[in-house]
Amino acid sequence: MTKRAYKYRFYPTSEQEQLLARTFGCVRFVYNAVLRYRTDAFQQRQEKIGFTAANAELSRMKKAEDTAFL
Repeated sequence: MTKRAYKYRFYPTSEQEQLLARTFGCVRFVYNAVLRYRTDAFQQRQEKIGFTAANAELSRMKKAEDTAFL
Protein backbone atom coordinates (compact mmCIF):
# COMPACT_ATOMS: atom_id res chain seq x y z
CA MET A 1 0.00 0.00 0.00
CA THR A 2 1.37 3.37 -1.01
CA LYS A 3 0.60 6.36 1.14
CA ARG A 4 0.51 9.73 -0.51
CA ALA A 5 0.34 13.19 0.89
CA TYR A 6 -0.67 16.30 -0.94
CA LYS A 7 0.21 19.81 0.08
CA TYR A 8 -1.82 22.73 -1.11
CA ARG A 9 -0.99 26.37 -0.88
CA PHE A 10 -3.21 29.26 -1.71
CA TYR A 11 -2.67 32.96 -2.01
CA PRO A 12 -5.77 34.77 -0.80
CA THR A 13 -6.64 38.24 -1.92
CA SER A 14 -6.70 40.98 0.71
CA GLU A 15 -10.48 40.65 0.95
CA GLN A 16 -10.17 36.90 1.52
CA GLU A 17 -7.44 37.48 4.11
CA GLN A 18 -9.75 39.78 6.05
CA LEU A 19 -12.58 37.25 5.90
CA LEU A 20 -10.29 34.43 7.05
CA ALA A 21 -8.94 36.55 9.91
CA ARG A 22 -12.46 37.42 11.03
CA THR A 23 -13.62 33.81 10.78
CA PHE A 24 -10.65 32.45 12.72
CA GLY A 25 -11.09 35.18 15.32
CA CYS A 26 -14.73 34.17 15.84
CA VAL A 27 -13.79 30.50 16.06
CA ARG A 28 -11.11 31.27 18.65
CA PHE A 29 -13.55 33.42 20.65
CA VAL A 30 -16.25 30.73 20.66
CA TYR A 31 -13.82 27.96 21.59
CA ASN A 32 -12.42 29.95 24.51
CA ALA A 33 -15.88 31.05 25.70
CA VAL A 34 -17.27 27.51 25.72
CA LEU A 35 -14.11 26.19 27.36
CA ARG A 36 -14.46 28.84 30.08
CA TYR A 37 -18.15 27.93 30.52
CA ARG A 38 -17.34 24.24 30.91
CA THR A 39 -14.35 24.86 33.19
CA ASP A 40 -16.28 27.22 35.46
CA ALA A 41 -19.17 24.77 35.72
CA PHE A 42 -16.84 22.00 36.77
CA GLN A 43 -14.81 24.08 39.22
CA GLN A 44 -17.82 25.69 40.88
CA ARG A 45 -20.39 22.88 40.83
CA GLN A 46 -18.42 19.77 39.79
CA GLU A 47 -20.82 19.60 36.84
CA LYS A 48 -19.73 18.17 33.52
CA ILE A 49 -21.12 20.05 30.54
CA GLY A 50 -21.82 17.97 27.47
CA PHE A 51 -22.33 18.89 23.85
CA THR A 52 -26.04 19.70 24.17
CA ALA A 53 -25.57 22.12 27.07
CA ALA A 54 -22.53 23.71 25.43
CA ASN A 55 -24.50 24.14 22.21
CA ALA A 56 -27.35 25.77 24.15
CA GLU A 57 -24.84 28.17 25.71
CA LEU A 58 -23.51 29.02 22.26
CA SER A 59 -27.05 29.76 21.06
CA ARG A 60 -27.55 32.02 24.08
CA MET A 61 -24.27 33.80 23.33
CA LYS A 62 -25.29 34.41 19.72
CA LYS A 63 -28.48 36.14 20.87
CA ALA A 64 -26.69 38.47 23.30
CA GLU A 65 -26.02 42.01 22.10
CA ASP A 66 -22.33 42.05 22.98
CA THR A 67 -21.68 38.91 20.93
CA ALA A 68 -24.05 39.61 18.04
CA PHE A 69 -21.11 39.44 15.61
CA LEU A 70 -21.18 35.66 15.90
